[in-house]
Amino acid sequence: MAFTLPNFDVDAFVRATLAEDLGELGDITSAAVIPADARFAGVMDSRNATTIAGLPIAEVFFRTLDPDAEIEILVEEGTQVSPGTEVMRVKGRARALLTAERSALNTVQHLSGIATMTRSYVDAIAGTGATLLDTRKTIPGLRVLEKYATRMGGATNHRMGLWDAAMIKDNHVAVAGGITEAVRRAAAAGIASIIVEVDRIDQIEPALAGGATHLLLDNMGPRLLREAVALVAGRVPTEASGNVTLDTIGTIAQTGVTYISVGRLTQSAPAADIGLDFAAA
Repeated sequence: MAFTLPNFDVDAFVRATLAEDLGELGDITSAAVIPADARFAGVMDSRNATTIAGLPIAEVFFRTLDPDAEIEILVEEGTQVSPGTEVMRVKGRARALLTAERSALNTVQHLSGIATMTRSYVDAIAGTGATLLDTRKTIPGLRVLEKYATRMGGATNHRMGLWDAAMIKDNHVAVAGGITEAVRRAAAAGIASIIVEVDRIDQIEPALAGGATHLLLDNMGPRLLREAVALVAGRVPTEASGNVTLDTIGTIAQTGVTYISVGRLTQSAPAADIGLDFAAA
C-alpha cells in the first residue's frame, strides 16, 4: 500500500529532493565508478537508540530511481529500537540505489531525530495526565513531515497552520485594543477554536469573558502555572508553553496543565545516526 499523508504530495517531495541533488549533470560519481549492470544490496541500521520515522518515504526514494528494487522495511514507524538494529534492507541496481541513498537517509535521519526527541519528552511526563503538543516552528515546506514525526514519537499535533484554529497572541491583542475585544472578534467571526496566549494571571478572566476556548500560559513558572490552572478551574483546556526543556517538563506537567507545547521538537532535534551499509551483491 502506498504511503500517504494528508495534504502532502510524497511523490512530488521525492522528485524535488532528488532533482536538487542531481542538478543538471546527475550523479557523476556513480556514473563514472559503477558499471551500469552492477547490483547493490544494503542494510539500513540505527547506530543509537532511536525512535524510527520516515522509512516508507525512504522506500519511495529508492523505488523512484529503481522501480524493481527489492525493499523490506523491518520495523514499524514509531518503534523504539536499540543500537545496531536493522530497519530496512534494499537490493537492486547499484547506480540507482546509491544515487537515492543520501536523500533517503537525510529524510529518515531528520524524521527519526524528531521522533526520538519527542519520545524522550513524552516519557518524561508519563503518568501526569498532561499531553505533549508540537508547534508551528517547523522548517518551511516540511511541516507535514515533521508533525508526522512528532506523532511517531507520541506527541499530539497542535495547529497544522493558521487555518485550523485562531491563536491570539500579544501582537494581535495590541492591534485589536485588548484581549476581550480580540477574542470577541474571533468569536463573532464564527471561529470555533480560539486559543489565547496569556502571560499574566490578570489576563485570564478577560480572555475567558471574550470567549476563549483554550488558554496558552506563556513563559509561566510552576507557581504561576498552578495558580492559573486553579483559577481556570477546568473551564477551558490550559497549555504551558515557553522555555520547556527535558529537565523542566516533568515539573511543569505536575502543575495540572492540560497540554505542554514544545517548539524544540521540530526546531532543534538532532538527526538520528542511521546509515546504509553494503551487505552483498
